[in-house]
Amino acid sequence: MTALSGYRIMWMMVMFDLPVGTKDERHRATRFRHFLLDEGFEMAQFSIYMRYCAGRERVEAHARRIERALPPSGAVQMVTITDKQYEGIIRFRSRRKQPASKNPSQLALF
Repeated sequence: MTALSGYRIMWMMVMFDLPVGTKDERHRATRFRHFLLDEGFEMAQFSIYMRYCAGRERVEAHARRIERALPPSGAVQMVTITDKQYEGIIRFRSRRKQPASKNPSQLALF
């Protein structure tokens, strides 16, 4: 397998603010979060999910699936950054600097 360039590999970030005032809205928001997890996303923060993608084509395929799964109300935003940009993220937890996240050693096929 050929090594992929850090400028070709992308990280896809999905950020959302969904209404949860009613039981039905909570159900839809939970279903959307579970959809993201089933699609291979990992929770970075409560309403921010990230996924490692092998290139722009994979990002576009995931974006189409997410668009079909959108709840009827609320805000959802998708952002992509290159792996090289992702390496530059500075992380803190409880005021302590955290080491850089490890990238998956290989792309998982489901």
